[in-house]
Amino acid sequence: MFKRPIRTLLATIALLLLAAPAVLAQGADAARLPLPLAWWLAPIGSIIALAWAYTFYRSVMMVEEGTPLMAEIAQHVRDGAMAYLKRQYRVVAIIFAVLFVIFLVMSFFDLQNKVVPFAFLTGGFFSGLCGFFGMKTATNASARTTNAARQSLNAGLQVAFRAGAVMGLVVVGFALLDISVWFLALYYLFPPDFFGGANPLPQITVIMLSFGMGASTQALFARVGGGIYTKAADVGADLVGKVEAGIPEDDPRNPATIADNVGDNVGDVAGMGADLYESYAGSILATSALGVAAVAQQFGRDEVAIQLRYISAPLALAAIGVILSIVGIYLVRAKEDATMKDLMG
Repeated sequence: MFKRPIRTLLATIALLLLAAPAVLAQGADAARLPLPLAWWLAPIGSIIALAWAYTFYRSVMMVEEGTPLMAEIAQHVRDGAMAYLKRQYRVVAIIFAVLFVIFLVMSFFDLQNKVVPFAFLTGGFFSGLCGFFGMKTATNASARTTNAARQSLNAGLQVAFRAGAVMGLVVVGFALLDISVWFLALYYLFPPDFFGGANPLPQITVIMLSFGMGASTQALFARVGGGIYTKAADVGADLVGKVEAGIPEDDPRNPATIADNVGDNVGDVAGMGADLYESYAGSILATSALGVAAVAQQFGRDEVAIQLRYISAPLALAAIGVILSIVGIYLVRAKEDATMKDLMG
């Protein structure tokens, strides 16, 4: 399902980022200093993260789902999770449209920068996208993990761990990509008077913090809505299925059990992915904003070169973290005769 769109997306991103230095150098304002080499680790790291997320997703999908009953139950959970997520995203889209109009009106009256409404939208969009990809992978990996565990504990661990790695790598990949593209556009493509001075960095870092607001809005609906759904299904499985109908709580014949598993995915996977995106991007952007403010306080507002280094530092560390995380994922394994006690220890 994702093969052609993701390959096209990764190829397009790679071409744009490879061409970006030359294009931006030609159209940049003469006063703009070049970005430090460390800064370019962020877009490179985003491509690597998304590419390996796709690689791990393919490795998970190559595993068989198991018996027809296992595949049937997993399909019910997938259908329920997708139905819930589509409904939730339709409601969230309305909220985002209303907030976008409000921010647009505020920017029209110069109460905030005119870029903020669009940054707000991209933050929410990528936050929801991370949740969708994570949930899609988790619902596809559940039966495959069980089937792989029938062969050995290590096989089940590999499927489960790499399915979880898809979520983590998608979060960091899209966060670094969003930050990199917006920073390039704001730094090179907008004239100095757009930011009210020769040094655009203080205003750029403030504008980019609005990503977090959009991501937080999406994460709020994903986490809270998914949590309420999960608890309602859990109570239904206990009261109606187990108490009234006499069906065990975790029996697949109990419809509330399927709903409970759907809730676990939309709340603890899709909601967690949206929440992690907001936290991850927000920590990088807040660190960059604090670095710019600290340099302005210590050395003056016009020390652009030093401020660029402070902006590049958290981005470079995040990109290095991507590489180390991928290496760590390949190192996680269990012995063929390992037990659950060994894994937990």
